[in-house]
Amino acid sequence: MQQPDNSRRDATLVDPRVKDFLRRPHRLLIDGQWVNADSGESFPVIDPATAGIIASAAAGGKRDIDLAVSAARRALEGGVWSRLAPSERARLLWRLADLIAVHAEEFAQIETLDNGMPIAFARDFFVPAACEHFRYAAGWCTKVSGDTVPVSLPGEWHAYTRREPVGVVAQIVAWNVPLMMAAMKIAPALAAGCTVVLKPAEETPLSALRLGELALEAGLPPGVLNIVTGDGGNAGAALAAHPGVDKVSFTGSTEVGRLIVKASAGNLKKVSLELGGKSPVFVFPDADLPAAIAGAANAIFFNSGQVCAAGSRLYIHERVYDEVVAGVAAIASQLRLGHGLDAGTEMGPLVSASQVERVKGYILAGILAGARVLNEERRTELGGYFVGPTVLGSTTPDMTVVREEIFGPVVCAMRFSDEEVDAIAVQANDTCYGLAAGIWTKDLNIAHRLASRIRGGTVWVNSHSVLDPALPWGGLKLSGWGREMGREGIDAYLETKSVAIHLG
Repeated sequence: MQQPDNSRRDATLVDPRVKDFLRRPHRLLIDGQWVNADSGESFPVIDPATAGIIASAAAGGKRDIDLAVSAARRALEGGVWSRLAPSERARLLWRLADLIAVHAEEFAQIETLDNGMPIAFARDFFVPAACEHFRYAAGWCTKVSGDTVPVSLPGEWHAYTRREPVGVVAQIVAWNVPLMMAAMKIAPALAAGCTVVLKPAEETPLSALRLGELALEAGLPPGVLNIVTGDGGNAGAALAAHPGVDKVSFTGSTEVGRLIVKASAGNLKKVSLELGGKSPVFVFPDADLPAAIAGAANAIFFNSGQVCAAGSRLYIHERVYDEVVAGVAAIASQLRLGHGLDAGTEMGPLVSASQVERVKGYILAGILAGARVLNEERRTELGGYFVGPTVLGSTTPDMTVVREEIFGPVVCAMRFSDEEVDAIAVQANDTCYGLAAGIWTKDLNIAHRLASRIRGGTVWVNSHSVLDPALPWGGLKLSGWGREMGREGIDAYLETKSVAIHLG
């Protein structure tokens, strides 16, 4: 079994600018100023690869949320933001994207130290994707428009619609892809003309705070973007329930999503939810099997399985089952575990000790129910929150590992024998979730027919977890409400107003 070479991980790997950032006091961004939490308290920020404290962040609470929402309201209704030309908003968003690109290596290292992901993931995908979300949204600033409407009222009328910002937006993001997730929420909201109060996950607050620094450098007016760090039970709950918030956009677990819905009822604020998933991946016998094997493994082991669209249910046609499952298990047995800053690390830790306990609990439950681990057990000598990639065979649809979201590097392999699309779609839809699915086949007939029958927000064919700012993203059933990205992502932050003028 291959072990990581820990000798390559030392202080020289960390950029001096990142070291300086980590040493700084991390306060709350409210009304264009960095301020201490009202309580004066802070919480530790942990490197999940070592379980060591790398920084501390202000523990925001209800009073801080009140101040942030008030600042956002002032910026929306009486400040510079409400009077800014759309082209100026576009320039500010583009300028922020450029600043992220200039500081890309800093962001990559901050994400790795805070979240645990291999730095290649942050450097090559998540940080550039954050830039692209701001650039894509910038293009929409000058393209939000209404329509003239021919009405059938008696007399002569000029009727038209206006598209206006929904208002003050609360955005609560998860810890698995912190920077990109913040960007994909902040960018469309600002493009639509809204103002934002962002609450990053308490496990991973650092990249959002660095983003806040660059937002001020880019020239965002005070109160347009406010960032309050803190835990979900205090800062998050206060933000979701705040009567001064017009909309909540949340990404996280289905359980917390339900709490967000309840909290929003007070003033009937609008809610967008991007929640959990139990995404199926189907491998047909005609597929490019080497590509399908690599793709199926990446679908579940990428980012240590901490991906809402992770391909955690792997359905393989019986004619190629042995070859595919052996290939995925071999990849699982060879993936290099280690600290994200180590050269060659292919899979990092889980985000926290509680996540380790959760994932190990599901693996044990599966084994006790009759599942078999098909790959070599992986260990690391690092003291962080590691769980090795796990391929489970002999799984059945009634097992909890098959039915419930694990959010870790655990895949359940199952056979199918019927190539009838309707029967396969029943297996894909046999879940309370409806986020995504993957299909590996060269047969366009199967691909199109099955894609149309799957109850999910996204279907990939001969790929998995491929996102683009122009493609809408979101789920059905317990996977959430609404869509992010694309035109729908802008529309989520807009209201339609009808204006009817009686001309005589």
